Amino acid sequence: MTFTRLLTGAALALGMATTAIAEDKTKVGFIYVGPIGDGGYTYEHNQGRLAVEEHFGDKVETVYQESVPEGADAERAITQMALQGADLIFTTSFGFMDATVNTAKKFPKVKFEHATGYKRADNLSTYSARFYEGRSVLGVIAGHMTKTNKIGYIGSYPIPEVIRGINAAYIEAKKVNPDVEFNIIWAYTWFDPAKEADAATALIEQGNDVILQHTDSTAPSAAAKAKGDVITFGQASDMAEYKPEPRVSSIIDNWGPYYIERVQAVMDGTWESTDTWAGIDDGMVVIGEITGPVPDDVKQEALAMRDAIASGEYHPFTGPLNKQDGSEWLKEGETADDATLLGMNFYVEGIKGDIPQ
Repeated sequence: MTFTRLLTGAALALGMATTAIAEDKTKVGFIYVGPIGDGGYTYEHNQGRLAVEEHFGDKVETVYQESVPEGADAERAITQMALQGADLIFTTSFGFMDATVNTAKKFPKVKFEHATGYKRADNLSTYSARFYEGRSVLGVIAGHMTKTNKIGYIGSYPIPEVIRGINAAYIEAKKVNPDVEFNIIWAYTWFDPAKEADAATALIEQGNDVILQHTDSTAPSAAAKAKGDVITFGQASDMAEYKPEPRVSSIIDNWGPYYIERVQAVMDGTWESTDTWAGIDDGMVVIGEITGPVPDDVKQEALAMRDAIASGEYHPFTGPLNKQDGSEWLKEGETADDATLLGMNFYVEGIKGDIPQ
């Protein structure tokens, strides 16, 4: 056997071994509604992806596509990712739901996970965080901190997740400040800094000196900083660049542990279609640092609520509570069931205005 043939055989063997190693990798895909640099919701999902890479090292390959519009474009993006050999695909926005369902039907051997949705299949799981728990904690701070008794809220879309958040924050703000009122502007976007900034500016000009948001960019905090004497809260991410004010605390979505757990299940062959709705207790919802502008007694009250929610001692939706029209919803001591919360399509008593249809 010649030296050349030996080298050729060795190279072929090395190539086959390299291919085998590559094939052994678990390929995990992520579809994002916004850019990974949004500083909010998509940023934190991408942090979860990076946590997967750090945890598993060369056992995984991760891929992602950012700024995917909801609708037909999403289905094309998810399909392309499946065709490229992904074993597991996370689609991370509510509006990706039907696109994920349709793609899962076409690729029964691929595992899919859809964030914040409710449609499942044998190869499609759903997962979300109990964001409303964090908004209850922020509501305590907001109610105490407003000087005008006017709190502005930037909503993305009028879906149950967002309506739950508005109600949760209002309930707690009203408890600590009976004179408080909420003023809501719907931006009809998850991520559009210009629209978010315009919404924040409009609310500030209306006299709202506290701004809450269910949109994904830091633009509301930038607008508040420019105006002065207005406080804001980080949404989905800490938005720490605006500490110590106007951003005085935040809700942080912590996806990493869940992503690691689900990737491990695919590797082990134990993955099953499940529905996960985790909160403060599970560490999926984290309250960011409460900064110096917040008085210590308010900080301690907010942290006590966080801990009570985590322990199960307190449920953010506990009666007596009425619906906006004054009809009874929850009796004294009664708590809302998950089915009602997941389908929430009404404001609680005291919130003015109609929910857009």
